[in-house]
Amino acid sequence: MSMVIKRTTSQKIFDVFNYLFLFCLLLATLYPVVFVIAASLSEPNAVFKSGGFLIWPKEFQIGTYGLVFKSKNILIGYGNTLFYVVIGTSINLLLTVLGAYALSRKGVPGTNVIMMMILFTMFFRGGMIPEFLINRSLGIYNNRMSVILPYAISVYNLIIMRTFFSTIPVSLEESAKIDGANDIVILFKIFIPLAIPSIAVVGLYYGVEHWNSYMRSLIYLRDRSLFPLQVFLREILLQNQNEAMQSSTDTSFAFAENLKYATIVVSTLPIMCVYPFLQRFFVKGVMIGAVKG
Repeated sequence: MSMVIKRTTSQKIFDVFNYLFLFCLLLATLYPVVFVIAASLSEPNAVFKSGGFLIWPKEFQIGTYGLVFKSKNILIGYGNTLFYVVIGTSINLLLTVLGAYALSRKGVPGTNVIMMMILFTMFFRGGMIPEFLINRSLGIYNNRMSVILPYAISVYNLIIMRTFFSTIPVSLEESAKIDGANDIVILFKIFIPLAIPSIAVVGLYYGVEHWNSYMRSLIYLRDRSLFPLQVFLREILLQNQNEAMQSSTDTSFAFAENLKYATIVVSTLPIMCVYPFLQRFFVKGVMIGAVKG
């Protein structure tokens, strides 16, 4: 027979305020997304006259989306962005997992010194000009690899993976070695299956970073056929904002704002569709990787 615990009045009051706070936090987080989607599907002047409050489309239209996808560069940008996300994230995960596994092994000499040197780069960097000169000297300037290889490992993500690998019992590794397994077998047969939640979280971090990245492409790429989606969307926004400033009419400004909302949806919707599939790993992966330093 289960025991019923009576909650005090103060606890009930706390629960009420806690739920109210969480509900307000939900509205504050969700409303900007709803507004942007509704505004992108509304007639520009109707959005301009709405006074900044909108939860459903007014005078439904998709003309701004047609203008966005009218440019042939959008498809090129989507293709390049998918390449950077898939290939870049794969390289990121491979090198991060290999580095984290090596640095988490207690029998490997010098791991603490190497980790300190890696951490140093997290707080102090050479700067944009040295990075540009290194990329050019390596012969990867104006190449897809110039926006992938120099950023192949994130120190923060490496720490997450290394911390998780450190929590795996040593007895598993010792048992595998007794059975004749080498480090490659131990990594891919034992460590990686156990680290799926953390790998999913790190992969999401890397994927979102590649999807939203445009500054690297502006610096290291000159061939427009290599530009990612974000660069082309930025060009569309700047072009229409300049046209709106030159015309100086409310209609032009309203259309420019509406186009901005459409580009936001186009650039964020695909990555938002991926997140629900990784959500169940997200909290678990971060918490597991934060248990032990």
